[in-house]
Amino acid sequence: MKDSISSPLRIDYLVVGARKGRLGITICPGKKQSVGMAGSWDRDLDLDLDAISAWGAGHLVTLMEAEELPVYRVPVEALAEGCRERGLVWHHLPIRDVDVPGPEWEEAWAQGAGEALRRALRDGEGVVVHCRGGLGRSGMVAARLLVELGEMAPEEAIAAVRRVRPGAIETRQQEEVVRRARPVFDASPVEARDRFLGCLLGGAVGDALAAPVEFMKRREILARFGPDGITDYAPAYGGIGRITDDTQMTLFTAEGLIRGWVRGKLKGITSYPGVVAHAYLRWQRTQGESNRHDLEFGDEEPGWLIGHRELHDRRAPGNTCLASLREMRSLGGPARNSSKGCGTVMRIAPVGLFVRSVEGAEATAGTFEVAMEIAAITHGHPTGSLTAGVLAVVIQLLAGGASLEDALRDAKRLLVAQPDHRETLQAIELAEELAGRSGGAELPHEEAIARLGEGWIAEEALAVSIYCALVADDFRHGVVLAANHDGDSDSTAAITGNLLGVRLGVGAIPAEWLQRLELREVIEELATDLLELPQWRIGEYELDEAEQQRVWRKYPGY
Repeated sequence: MKDSISSPLRIDYLVVGARKGRLGITICPGKKQSVGMAGSWDRDLDLDLDAISAWGAGHLVTLMEAEELPVYRVPVEALAEGCRERGLVWHHLPIRDVDVPGPEWEEAWAQGAGEALRRALRDGEGVVVHCRGGLGRSGMVAARLLVELGEMAPEEAIAAVRRVRPGAIETRQQEEVVRRARPVFDASPVEARDRFLGCLLGGAVGDALAAPVEFMKRREILARFGPDGITDYAPAYGGIGRITDDTQMTLFTAEGLIRGWVRGKLKGITSYPGVVAHAYLRWQRTQGESNRHDLEFGDEEPGWLIGHRELHDRRAPGNTCLASLREMRSLGGPARNSSKGCGTVMRIAPVGLFVRSVEGAEATAGTFEVAMEIAAITHGHPTGSLTAGVLAVVIQLLAGGASLEDALRDAKRLLVAQPDHRETLQAIELAEELAGRSGGAELPHEEAIARLGEGWIAEEALAVSIYCALVADDFRHGVVLAANHDGDSDSTAAITGNLLGVRLGVGAIPAEWLQRLELREVIEELATDLLELPQWRIGEYELDEAEQQRVWRKYPGY
């Protein structure tokens, strides 16, 4: 006879979301059964509820029917009261044994139960699901939650649940419930911190996902990784989850913007293109190269970012970026070339976050201008700068909660006021048109992306990324689409990750990708600093000398 002392309640679980929520599965707490497949039970309801509470659950989901619970001598009222006493939110969502949800269950799920559980997990809380034996009904609902959270595709979710709970999801009908599930975007507002983290981490995750296939044709990708292409990290640059030059330059862009702001606060004058150009010289140093004209590097106060050893590694850096920095004669001056490679747009997302942080949502014209100037440091063609301006404004507006469609509309208004805008505008509008009629047999996603180009040049990279973000079911779907095409897939996946990350928040990024991402903590710190820098107590009239010295050591103003 198994009881709650000799056989303490076992909760098998999966960790989900960026905030590491826990989704647990267990048997019926307090059940008493003289004969059963797993033996005899004489459990204590209070002890089992104590165990669930001590495990860290904030929510308990009961899938047994009201008339089924007394059969196992678990009074419904006692279960509800025991949850209340322990601060557990109790969700009674009954499903008949060895069955699937009916219309009433689906209505309750849609009316708020499903959203409450998804939100709890995204917020890092614990959710425990139980039925009688913790297999069929519990496994089915747990796997469905994984799919709705955007953590996994249905087959992955079924396999993941069965790994932690062997025998879970007992019937073909229960499997079909999981297969029919689709990601559900959280209806609650996304906090600014989640958007900033989502933008930079999302870009890095997309970059790392596509790093192994950057120089491969789609047919080669499918031959190596199967009919779905690359859908998870694979080895690249000597490891798993490794970033490329796209993320390296994005980080130095963010650092340069912060250092430019610090300079303005403490010196009274600044030039964002000039200070960002200096940041790019530091990136150039990590690639083992230097400027030919002996522009001052600032070895005495190098700052915080360049000290991270992982950045000192060549990850297929762009030839145009390296050549422009090698030949640069003045900090912040435009490059003397006619290139419009995607190196302008793949690194520019921090500009949108930065201006959003220090000036709000209205300063879009300034965002467009600064992004263009920063892009022109390495690429001389107008289209390279215009695409950067568009993406930076879209990021800025998404960070404030705008829809992608509205953000694109506002960015295009700024674009058409610029000379030489036609090429960029046509690429964006083609992406929008194809997104409106794609995904079916008439126009599969891979064909739509092929029409937009390979992404080696700026307007194509922007168009492919906009398309993938518009049609994505969730973060995973979008970056996988952006990674599996003929062209510069790490850049398109990185930009798509920026867009979906800032739109959906960091909670939408699969936890297993974040956990294995190179330099995750550094990226998080930079994103947090971009958000919080207006609160730093520095400036001519600030008296906190220690704070000013701390900030200057980390982000010297040049």
